[in-house]
Amino acid sequence: MREDEERTGDLRVRLVDVGVDLLDREGLGALTLREIARRAGVSHGAPRRHFPTHLELLSAIAARGFADLAVIAATARGDGTDPARVQLDRLARDYVEFALDRPGMYGLMFRHDLLESGHLGLRDTSLPLFGVLVDLVGRAAPGADARVTAASLWTGLHGIAQLWSWGSLQLAIGADDFGPLLRTALDAHLGPEDGGR
Repeated sequence: MREDEERTGDLRVRLVDVGVDLLDREGLGALTLREIARRAGVSHGAPRRHFPTHLELLSAIAARGFADLAVIAATARGDGTDPARVQLDRLARDYVEFALDRPGMYGLMFRHDLLESGHLGLRDTSLPLFGVLVDLVGRAAPGADARVTAASLWTGLHGIAQLWSWGSLQLAIGADDFGPLLRTALDAHLGPEDGGR
């Protein structure tokens, strides 16, 4: 690889790294091309050489979040030998904790109105995560339409994460642990836990 190509690749990675850090520290509102360029130590036009549109840079940043979430999902699944319901319990908790720990990234990842999801392999990163959920739901509740049930469960988890981050659910249920909400959501979509499959 030529030296200028190396620098180009390094700058592309640095721009995404800076964007991820900025998003995690200051949220989506701070994530502008100009601010990313400033923090990366380059001219405000430099990001355009690597990301022709702001949407493409946001998509590359979101792809990093999906990659991080994929690692979390793999950890929750373990070696895959635990019952599907046990894996879903872990995945649900880890998903909500990711949303609460990294609200800026989480908020960007699911804002398809802000992303070029057909570019940069973003769908190739995000859809397999949904596939993991569909697979586990299909094994935990074999009689259900796994795709629809998984989408409904995901909606519930997303709602729990969002409302918990706003403090609304703590007030509503008078508790400081969202674990019972997760168990109730899983029971509602999969039926009561019976040891799993």
